[in-house]
Amino acid sequence: MTQPASAPTVSTAGPSEPLLQVEDLRTHFETPRGIVRAVDGVSFTLARGKTLGVVGESGSGKTVLSRSIMGLLPKRGTIREGSVRFDGTEITELSPKEMRDFWGARMSMIFQDPMTSLNPVMKIGKQITESIRQHLDVDKKYANELGENLLRSVRIPEPEQRLKEYPHQLSGGMRQRVCIAVALACGPALLFADEPTTALDVTVQAQVLDLMATQQRERFMAIVLITHDLGVVAGRADEIAVMYAGRIVEKAPTSVLFSDMKMPYTEALLSSIPKIEHPSHTRLNTIPGRPPNLVTPPQGCKFAPRCTYVQPRCLEEDPPLMPGTQPGHEYRCWFPVGTPEGAEALARNRADQAVTGGAA
Repeated sequence: MTQPASAPTVSTAGPSEPLLQVEDLRTHFETPRGIVRAVDGVSFTLARGKTLGVVGESGSGKTVLSRSIMGLLPKRGTIREGSVRFDGTEITELSPKEMRDFWGARMSMIFQDPMTSLNPVMKIGKQITESIRQHLDVDKKYANELGENLLRSVRIPEPEQRLKEYPHQLSGGMRQRVCIAVALACGPALLFADEPTTALDVTVQAQVLDLMATQQRERFMAIVLITHDLGVVAGRADEIAVMYAGRIVEKAPTSVLFSDMKMPYTEALLSSIPKIEHPSHTRLNTIPGRPPNLVTPPQGCKFAPRCTYVQPRCLEEDPPLMPGTQPGHEYRCWFPVGTPEGAEALARNRADQAVTGGAA
């Protein structure tokens, strides 16, 4: 089988330099209600061939972060500051025309809903070969051959027939596989996967994630896996960044995060995952309250109004990212989970709730 070709790229980074370096990235939106701080000072690095899981509730800034890095946000009403270096190139200074050489060819994205990200009136073959012909110097016939090979590589049966079909003729899992094929068409070095398993059943979710992992190994591709579910990234990511209110509130290698999490928000996200050992109809744990208003965020820790560990200091002082005891572990909390200070704060709050009859 002919392997899909990759777009030629020119790397200005050294072999040991990270593929992606994000430093103090801020993305704000001008609205009639004021400035929305959707991404508020995010920094991280990602090496070639590695996976970063970005986890958080809806509205935490995950999708805006990925689109801001790729430069896919509208210019009008958007304020973007900070540094994004991709393969040694500062891409925040590039124009949309210059970014077209990166989109699809060097960095790509699997969008959240395949039914809306695929053109409903365009056949699958045209949607796959469009980027191939844009970035690679091949004729229509060879582009179709590459498209067929791509569908076969993402395990779609009868790929030649599928190229002639429309998105509505495919199942949800098939459409998501087509989106993966479109994203991989030109052999990008970096792939953003924005909730790639949303609305899919558990079996298809596993198949899609396994497929992405296989493609990553074959192409030595870096992945930013965006999800609200810590269970999705548990065995898929090398490192996890937990976002809340537009900022990273905890970041660590995956094994460290699950064995030694410090941020109460991370603990709350993990406890809200359904457990297979629980009987049917067991009530799920929820995080009380609502995410903060990003136009007028609360003073102090942004998670404090919903936190079971909250103390007066949390309501007054905003904690910085502090180093954990293990390499690569950082968190924002004055009373971390698993510490004497955290245990004392939690016990104090539970005692107060017992006295007041459970009232906040």
